[in-house]
Amino acid sequence: MKIMTVIGARPQFIKAAPVGAAMKAAGCEQVLVHTGQHYDYGLSQMFFDELGIPNPDINIGAGSGKHGAQTARMLVGLEEAIESSGPDFVLLYGDTNSTLAGALAAVKLHVPVAHVEAGLRSFNRGMPEEINRIVADAIADLLFVPTTQAVANLAREGVAGEKVHLVGDVMYDAALIHGERAEKMSDVLDRLNIRKGGFVLATVHRAENTDDPRRAGTIFKAFARVAEKIPVVLPLHPRTRGVLEGLGLLEEAQRRLVLTDPVGYLDMIKLERSAAVVATDSGGVQKEAFFQGVPCVTLRDETEWVELVEMGWNRICSPTSVEAVADAIVSAVGTKGRSENPYGDGRASEKIVQVLMSGTA
Repeated sequence: MKIMTVIGARPQFIKAAPVGAAMKAAGCEQVLVHTGQHYDYGLSQMFFDELGIPNPDINIGAGSGKHGAQTARMLVGLEEAIESSGPDFVLLYGDTNSTLAGALAAVKLHVPVAHVEAGLRSFNRGMPEEINRIVADAIADLLFVPTTQAVANLAREGVAGEKVHLVGDVMYDAALIHGERAEKMSDVLDRLNIRKGGFVLATVHRAENTDDPRRAGTIFKAFARVAEKIPVVLPLHPRTRGVLEGLGLLEEAQRRLVLTDPVGYLDMIKLERSAAVVATDSGGVQKEAFFQGVPCVTLRDETEWVELVEMGWNRICSPTSVEAVADAIVSAVGTKGRSENPYGDGRASEKIVQVLMSGTA
């Protein structure tokens, strides 16, 4: 069996690594396509190197840009890739423009689509990611679902039955595989001169925050206020760096926060498991914080991972005021949630490959 895997962004590299390893172990042929959505070393090649992902068979090189133009470049490249490779399935991950383009290209060529991390909903259609995953789920022939909440979301939309497979979360697989590796191999705490349990780890990249000067300003002023009490470490996404420059806040951020370039997966795990609190607008980082037993503050109006809020590991803080954001972060230090795991048994990748190899779509 031949599976075409479409990836293009950091979270997809992490998710695809354990599934790709499971495919190899099962004797399944994988055609790996990189759309080029994330293309610099810190957001792309570093993850291939650290996670043992083979070099892509096809690199479309779509690059950045407006949603329409970027997705169009991906569609053209993916259509050509599918026609030349003739896969039995096109396998997609998450909620990026790469996911949307892969779903559209495959369905128009009558190639079955499998979607990993299906069924997630923020119920905010202002987020491009929400539109991408709704469309991918509607098109997909196989829906690999991480949680019972995601199963319920699909059922409410009338999607149920044999195409829905509750397999668990492949990011949990990756965390189990690489957690101890990161502990032994990463020296990021020494490089940044920080100590375990003595800092806040922050990440900001979503358009709803970076494209809104009011929200972006609120978030970074709040980080500066938190840094008066506990250091704030911020791996700086290229988009976010540009936003800070545009707002005239980059110099202050450099002075008051611990800024670093984007970090690899092993360094990120080490930072997450060593932080007192994680403050983020990333969906994946919310889960990674939980996997490492660290409380999280989500800098958004909602989250797809509602079970983390219900369990007490995560709290939602809409960035409406500097005081609210700073207080939410500081008050989360030392908190713990319930000791349960809704994300499976760490064998989601194997289960996905078993279903794919059965050829049922």
